[in-house]
Amino acid sequence: MPRLLGVDIPNNRPAVVALTYLYGVGSKTARVLCHDAGIDPQVRGRDLREDELARLAAILDKDYVVEGQLRRQRNQNIIRLRDIGCYRGLRHRRGLPVRGQRTRTNARTRKGPKKTVAGKKGVKDLH
Repeated sequence: MPRLLGVDIPNNRPAVVALTYLYGVGSKTARVLCHDAGIDPQVRGRDLREDELARLAAILDKDYVVEGQLRRQRNQNIIRLRDIGCYRGLRHRRGLPVRGQRTRTNARTRKGPKKTVAGKKGVKDLH
């Protein structure tokens, strides 16, 4: 398995797909990278030569923020929002959806599994 920026690139995938295993590289960026480095997008990961990998690494270092640096930058942005106490920072702090989604139903990805409240459904009216 070839390594690029500390990430193992799969052997049996085309280069354009294998590049998307890098954090911060999507399909469009992978196509642009292949074009800029002069690599055939359909060549398999195992067939990439060392000079091609070096060209890809150089382009990624020079023009893109990927992998650890991107993760760090993203976390610093969230910490900044929390520290200044803005609405988005409060939503991050409480573990709720940040971008205006409803929370009465759904939102289980952010809130986690249901926490059942005892006695909520069986309460009778006292009339």
